[in-house]
Amino acid sequence: MNQGSVAAVDLGASSGRVVVGHIDNDTVRLEIVERFMNNPVRTWQGTVDGLQWNVLELFRSLMVGLRKAANDNPELRSIGVDSWGLDYGLLRGGALLGNPYSHRDARTETAVGVTHDLVSQKELYSVSGMQFMPINTLYQFTADRLAGRVQPGDSALLIPDLIGYWLTGVEAAERTNASTTGLLNVHTQEWSTDLTNRLGFDASLFAPLVDPGQLLGALLPSVQDEIGAQVPVVAVGSHDTASAVVGIPALDDDFGYISSGTWSLAGVELEQPVLSEAARIANFTNETGVDGRIRFLKNITGLWLQSESIRTWEREGLTIDLPALIDAAAALPRGSVFDANDARLFAPGDMPARIAQCCIEAGQPAPQSPAEFTRAVNESLAEAYSCAVHDAARLSGKNVKVIHIVGGGSQNALLCQLTADRSGLPVIAGPSEATSLGNVLIQARAAGLLSGSLESLRAVITRSMSLTRYEPRA
Repeated sequence: MNQGSVAAVDLGASSGRVVVGHIDNDTVRLEIVERFMNNPVRTWQGTVDGLQWNVLELFRSLMVGLRKAANDNPELRSIGVDSWGLDYGLLRGGALLGNPYSHRDARTETAVGVTHDLVSQKELYSVSGMQFMPINTLYQFTADRLAGRVQPGDSALLIPDLIGYWLTGVEAAERTNASTTGLLNVHTQEWSTDLTNRLGFDASLFAPLVDPGQLLGALLPSVQDEIGAQVPVVAVGSHDTASAVVGIPALDDDFGYISSGTWSLAGVELEQPVLSEAARIANFTNETGVDGRIRFLKNITGLWLQSESIRTWEREGLTIDLPALIDAAAALPRGSVFDANDARLFAPGDMPARIAQCCIEAGQPAPQSPAEFTRAVNESLAEAYSCAVHDAARLSGKNVKVIHIVGGGSQNALLCQLTADRSGLPVIAGPSEATSLGNVLIQARAAGLLSGSLESLRAVITRSMSLTRYEPRA
């Protein structure tokens, strides 16, 4: 009987958590030991307006969680870190130059055109398989180069790699997250030196690549003293969606998935990338998954639409109870549908006003009450989910018979039922902590507590978690 525990640091773009995963006789149980908020901070340098992550507070919070995890679990086997993608910290001489910019910062607006003047969007896709979004890392790198923020010899670490560096002193780039930069060659799974050279990026920016399950290093002595433990840090699927896909409780390969959080990622799991012109025009991405799988998916502006609307209402003095709000929305006969991926919805601000405008432009009634806005958000996300999964199946040739929804959105019964209705496919909801689960399972396999393929790891979830099934209604 294999028994043991590992600690997962799971950082989302709106909140973070430290979770201990307990493995016992091929079952897994999660224990959340620390939760904390993670919100970008707007700063002004003269006339320059920047949206940045308070990464030092984030590190302080996760260290509190790791100390609790170590104190309560003296036989802890390892630590693994995952986070959202795209964003990075710049280092000079090993020291962080400043707070990392948020991908929602507007500094990439000019950088997109400059980048495409050097390498066309079509050629970028043929190398990296990365969908076009102006927030992509390569455009952020170009923005920093144009602004003179980066110099030869500087290095860049994506958020989970930066946390790993502060824990171990080892600079490394985990492959699943590196694939979100647009600079990893999807064929070779190595940094594309041709792209980086043509775009004017110094080779020092890019750390050596490591795979999920690979030992990153031992904790620095100062970190050991702080948390009271001597455990290694193991690379996991450090892009949170890569870990979430590991955490999908699918026993067959005929599934589509939606990782539903601040962002939503909808697609299918493949053995090989799809680099057709149709896939590029449809703006699908080919991100690297654990064990060499390909996450063929589309990014959708997810529960951010709801959370940013709530922030607007609370600034206006309303008190919002989210479960009650969703119940009220579910009681409505139907809702307006707008394009959930409209670029105007990406930035912070008055989300209800922008949603109302999108509805009007789509020929739909503008919502009036918070319940009507919530119904419209859920209808529109369900429509976007359905279209993305069906498009992924059509473009890849994969037969999809069921949709798995994991992450925070799996707890939203209205969203899950509407997705089943609009897609015409059964929806299996849960687990909500799929990202932490995937993080834990890869560590457990590396520690010898579990073994086998991704399918074997997913079977552990089905033995351990309760799930909810939604059948499509006429």
